[in-house]
Amino acid sequence: MENFPILIILLYFFRNFSIFIDITNMAPYHKDKWVKYLFGLVTQTLEESVNNEMIIEQLKTMLKPTQINTNSEDLYDASADRYKKYAKARKVLDVPSPLAIVYPDSPEQVRDLLVFCNTNQVNVIPRAGKTATEGGLENWKEQTLVIDALHLDRIINIDTYNMQATVQAGVPLQELEDALRKDGFTTGHSPQSKPVAKLGGLVATRSIGQFSTLYGAIEDMVVGLECVFPDGHISRIKNVPRRSGGPDIRHIVIGNEGTLCYITEVTVKIFKIYPENNTFYGYLIKDIDTGIKILREVMVNGFRPSVARTYSEEDAAQHFYHFHKNKCVLLFMAEGPEGIVKATGEAIEQAVEKFKDGIIEQVDSKHIENWFNNLNWSQQDIDDEFEGMKEHDSHSGFTTEISADWSTITEIYHNVIKRIKEDYPRYHDLTLLGGHSSHSYINGTNMYFVYNYDIHCAPEDEMRVYHHPLQRIIVEETLKLGGSMCHHHGIGKFRNEWTKMEHGSAYYMLEKLKEAFDPNGIMNFGTIFPQEEGKKYQ
Repeated sequence: MENFPILIILLYFFRNFSIFIDITNMAPYHKDKWVKYLFGLVTQTLEESVNNEMIIEQLKTMLKPTQINTNSEDLYDASADRYKKYAKARKVLDVPSPLAIVYPDSPEQVRDLLVFCNTNQVNVIPRAGKTATEGGLENWKEQTLVIDALHLDRIINIDTYNMQATVQAGVPLQELEDALRKDGFTTGHSPQSKPVAKLGGLVATRSIGQFSTLYGAIEDMVVGLECVFPDGHISRIKNVPRRSGGPDIRHIVIGNEGTLCYITEVTVKIFKIYPENNTFYGYLIKDIDTGIKILREVMVNGFRPSVARTYSEEDAAQHFYHFHKNKCVLLFMAEGPEGIVKATGEAIEQAVEKFKDGIIEQVDSKHIENWFNNLNWSQQDIDDEFEGMKEHDSHSGFTTEISADWSTITEIYHNVIKRIKEDYPRYHDLTLLGGHSSHSYINGTNMYFVYNYDIHCAPEDEMRVYHHPLQRIIVEETLKLGGSMCHHHGIGKFRNEWTKMEHGSAYYMLEKLKEAFDPNGIMNFGTIFPQEEGKKYQ
């Protein structure tokens, strides 16, 4: 044992990024003990490698070679989503890469893949448009398959009489929207990721769009769907306008973030669109409290502008540099048939008049229209941001979105800003701290906390030093006043430590769903449901 090849020891330490332990000067007893220990670990590593090869070989019996991707760069990219984008850009991700990315082209192939993974305890990460922001696509297991919806890409039916469209999960939202616009219709769903997001991922993450105040969120749009569970069962929820047939089982699937099943098909409502009637309103206001009061006034009076937003001074500065004048901003967009737009516009003006003491001046509506027409991100924008972080060692556009009722939303906002300024030790590194409300309801609204910062630490420490402490403050202050810690980005893997607090006694119901539909725990390990094993990656 004393002459055991040093290569084996080096292989072990290279694989695990551990510190090097000098055994050459150890006493024979300790040296022999260490070498036996390392030999066991290397043997385990070799066994895992053999198992990995067997998994890949088995995949080849189920799929064509073109449906299996083991390219190392693609696997590295698939190991994390946009949550750790700076660490990814710097090539210092601390999570394992998946074994392969696979591209099924039918629900039956998804079924076969899930049954195989369930039988062999292989972790599965469902993926569609790759726009996740909360670590939901991050990999925490050595043996993982990413099942990508790339080839589930058919628009199955556009039914303009019954006002619904059926698509496979991998259809890009923009593609469906373009097809509908040709005939004067829209999905009404327009997240900032619209040019790259896909329908399966939008449903799985319970997403929301910029016109939600009028059209609703994705859960309001889904009529029916098809999904596959880990045991291979394919469930189809039929398309009906409403029913009273027990609990609404669509909501087992909507927002499950790939932890219960794999979505293969979706039917969503569609709407007539009247772009020629779009009307924009903008105001400079004294404070964000005034903006929230006016948003509430419009909503509780029964009106539904498609866009209703208010921005803090700091957040307004990055969006409306050409007119913000270091003030808060309030804006609206009314759309739909002419009569509805006219009535909505009058209601907006009446609400503004009621709180005129907080209004500084009205803004040229063209400024609002031009800003809104350039709000969405393309893949090129995402790529440019990625490169910019590497070049400038800074992070722009991190957000944590929460929601609360009208009574507490501004209290949460001010408590968070105050606590960050007083308690966060790296406050001097922040280049922006503010927020905006962009999705309102009759009983409350959301708040996007926005924070940018210069990075003065190792790339692999960025989340621990900056984002996590900031997000912790936001989540704690929100939960303290009874709000929700996640309005529409989902829980992912980096708010899962608060999942139980978010749901309280109702967590029992969520936990039982996981036990029932994924008893072996192979679906997206660590997402939504807290896992002790995953804490090393947080």
